[in-house]
Amino acid sequence: MKINERLKKIGDLVPLSSYPLDIGCDHALLTIYLTKESSIEKALAADNKEGPLQMAKVNIANYHLEDKIELILADGLDAYRKGVNVVTISGMGGLTINKIIDKGRKYLKYINTFILSPNNYTIAVKRKLKRYGYYISDEYVVKDKNKIYQIMAFTKGKKYYSYKKLFLGPVLMTRREPLVKEYYLNELKMKQQLLKIMPSSFTSKRRLLKREIKYLEAIIKEI
Repeated sequence: MKINERLKKIGDLVPLSSYPLDIGCDHALLTIYLTKESSIEKALAADNKEGPLQMAKVNIANYHLEDKIELILADGLDAYRKGVNVVTISGMGGLTINKIIDKGRKYLKYINTFILSPNNYTIAVKRKLKRYGYYISDEYVVKDKNKIYQIMAFTKGKKYYSYKKLFLGPVLMTRREPLVKEYYLNELKMKQQLLKIMPSSFTSKRRLLKREIKYLEAIIKEI
């Protein structure tokens, strides 16, 4: 089936023996991909809006996957069902993802893996999952419709990260790929522009921004 690069990479990171829950499933394309193209036996697709779920129902029926995919009208991790051990979330802001995790923290003891692709505030998401006892096990960037998205897999366990590694991505910074370099270049331009317009009175924020710019300049030279 045809699926965009972002969803495909998220799907490819889902462990084959897992029981995944996709939060904010939209039209359930990721869940359909998982159950049709991989050996995932069953999966959950959840959204807090009725409209997307109706479209998802049509798509699932078109692929004859009604016996493998359960649709759930629920908000965030309230869609959890017994046995779910992997959660995927993409296409949302990082702060919204953090709210979902905070609100559903009682379910975290059952979740071994989170695969997340926030639209922004990626470092805030990393910090949140780290605080709840997960480490970054994998990281990628993908390009879809001329925009580069970061995809991160978090696994239950603890690891220490310096601010530099957390900012750049402990796995991503080891990848020597043109798209990774492009991603860092975009981040560098954005940080440089932000520094230009940031008031001089924002001393601590400007200091942090300058440090991040140095990290980006250094890693770009290495790739």
